[in-house]
Amino acid sequence: MSGFNSAAVREYLIELQDLIVARMEQVDGKKFRRDSWDRPEGGGGRSCILEEGNVLERGGVAFSHVMGDKMPPSATAHRPELAGRRWEAMGVSLVFHPRNPHAPTVHMNVRMFVAMKDGTAPVFWFGGGMDLTPYYGYAEDAVHFHQACRNSLAPFGADLHPKYKKWCDEYFHIKHRNEPRGVGGIFFDDLSVPDFDGAFAIQQSVGDHFLSAYVPILERRKDTPYGERERDFQLYRRGRYVEFNLVIDRGTIFGLQTNGRTESILLSMPPLVKWRYDWHPEKGTAEAQLYEEFLVVKDWV
Repeated sequence: MSGFNSAAVREYLIELQDLIVARMEQVDGKKFRRDSWDRPEGGGGRSCILEEGNVLERGGVAFSHVMGDKMPPSATAHRPELAGRRWEAMGVSLVFHPRNPHAPTVHMNVRMFVAMKDGTAPVFWFGGGMDLTPYYGYAEDAVHFHQACRNSLAPFGADLHPKYKKWCDEYFHIKHRNEPRGVGGIFFDDLSVPDFDGAFAIQQSVGDHFLSAYVPILERRKDTPYGERERDFQLYRRGRYVEFNLVIDRGTIFGLQTNGRTESILLSMPPLVKWRYDWHPEKGTAEAQLYEEFLVVKDWV
């Protein structure tokens, strides 16, 4: 194992959280609330949250570093041989829900998990990614986001972006609706090759490319005029976001299974949302275009 160093990962994640929060404060004009917390079973974190901002209706950037004596079921589902080991997990996870329906919601997460047993080397893996969820589709935004995702992986081989894009398309699929959550991005998990330093470098590059992937889109759309129709559709589509996070998302399930801090786990939830029974957009509308041209798997770059 080359250069295993969990302290370096922690330092990077804390710096990443600070960097993203500072940049988003510049975009919004309001300050995030910074809320540090401790976990009785071990560890803690810091949640940075902005509500009722000028641009962000709700945004959260959470750092956590937690540990325990026995691996939770969600972490051993694909690694049963690690059941019963001590564990340590750390990461930064964020979701931004803009107020303007023309500005997309975005999610990003970078994390590391370590399983430990006396007398053996730690078993580590990295995971993460970012994905974009528009309410009104703009091809230039989707292309820009996917180009930034590809740029983040380009230094590590041409094969990574197609692999991680496909993984994202498959993971962020709402099975009970049979539709994608958005236009995708990149997603990876169980990454431990070529060694610690190499896997950590990939995680860092993904985290470092987030602001360039999202901020230009947000600044381009945040002042687009909209009315009640667009706002209503935004709240309806946010319902899909909630359904995915509560029913499917492994990070949410892991946090709840490990007695994590509920406020921090659920800071990804949008502040306002609507559901309606068996609704479908009218043909030829911008709302229908979202389903027909953007909520489909395609190669954007």
